Amino acid sequence: MKTPRTEPAVEAGENRQASERTTSRANARMRFDLSWESGIARHRDTLAGSNLNLWRDIFPPGLEAAVMDKPVGHRASHRFDAGELIGPWREERLIKIPLRCFDARFTGRGAIQPRVGRWYPKGILRDLDGVFQADRHPFRIVEITAEHLLVDFNHPLSDRPLTLEVTIESIWLPGAQHGGRCNEVAELVTAGGPGMQARWHALPTDFWSDQPFLRADPRPDGEFYRQPRLVDHIDRTAIAEIGGLYGRLIPPGARVLDLMSSWHSHLPKTLETGRVVGLGMNAAELAENSRLDERLVQDLNQEPALPFDDAAFDAVICTVSVEYLTNPFDVFREVARVLAPGGLFVATFSNRWFPPKAIQVWEGIHEFERPGLVLEYFLNSGRYRDLETASLRGLPRPADDKYAGQLSHSDPVYAVWGLRS
Repeated sequence: MKTPRTEPAVEAGENRQASERTTSRANARMRFDLSWESGIARHRDTLAGSNLNLWRDIFPPGLEAAVMDKPVGHRASHRFDAGELIGPWREERLIKIPLRCFDARFTGRGAIQPRVGRWYPKGILRDLDGVFQADRHPFRIVEITAEHLLVDFNHPLSDRPLTLEVTIESIWLPGAQHGGRCNEVAELVTAGGPGMQARWHALPTDFWSDQPFLRADPRPDGEFYRQPRLVDHIDRTAIAEIGGLYGRLIPPGARVLDLMSSWHSHLPKTLETGRVVGLGMNAAELAENSRLDERLVQDLNQEPALPFDDAAFDAVICTVSVEYLTNPFDVFREVARVLAPGGLFVATFSNRWFPPKAIQVWEGIHEFERPGLVLEYFLNSGRYRDLETASLRGLPRPADDKYAGQLSHSDPVYAVWGLRS
């Protein structure tokens, strides 16, 4: 374990100022891209580090020298063997515990049943040494018998090779520094959920046992969406990031289907497209969407069959809406049908939705399990290849956003995509 650097001498009252290169006296904003692979997909989890202190915060071996005395825009990358960045997977952290230790009433909102492959907070376990009710560190259930649970307390990335790329985005010299928290960059990047989106040792996760597609509001969606809602469901920064992703993934000139569309398509203005078709729930919302060449109203939960010919599109996007699908397997198969071979299907989402209409399983799982759920939709169809997931956290929230006083960070962005095989 490394120790923090000795605090540099800084003149009292020194003003914050831009710096051309990183030094031990500087603070910096950096982007961290963590890349890894599971048996079914490639994954990239991105964290924006907004205020790193280069004399105090500790970089992992292999990267520290690569980020010092470097200018804005510099990129450095290092590949870590399994267990090198965050500690190795250990057999002794795979533990058999009595089934009675699982507190099904932990949340106070009805009974929770343990399911294979799913993640739970440690506090849900009773009568175990070293575990207390307020402990929210996650663990995974990997086997269930009539009397016991086999649980894995290892970090989900502990057995995977990892590549960490750092991009320097800004550098400045702060005023006088007087102590503060020492952050380990490896912990910052891997904490909070990366790794949860993958299966455990290729074993499919049980998302399906507890009537996953029930919703709090069982009324037909046509009633709920009768009134137009010309609102954005995520903040402006997250919207821009989703547009940037679509711009990178969708080829110029592509015929695009905007599935579960509304008054914005989130396609970047710089992307030249062919025909863009929007299929959504409200005609007035679709009419406001100037990016669309054609508009259709259809409730996919009532009729998942898409009214298009085979191979009619080169790309299909679904933006902050996949959590409302009650027949996702049928819809994902239909999307594959209307995509040309090699065509792209990408679903993006965040951690905000209409609670009455989101499916039950979506609300009941960890934020980083949701990409894993959507991956299972792709896999179930058997018609996609080259599956990938991405996450983005930590960007600053726009200062004029209505939640700026309550939330410092932008809405996180998650994406899952694949190509029609």
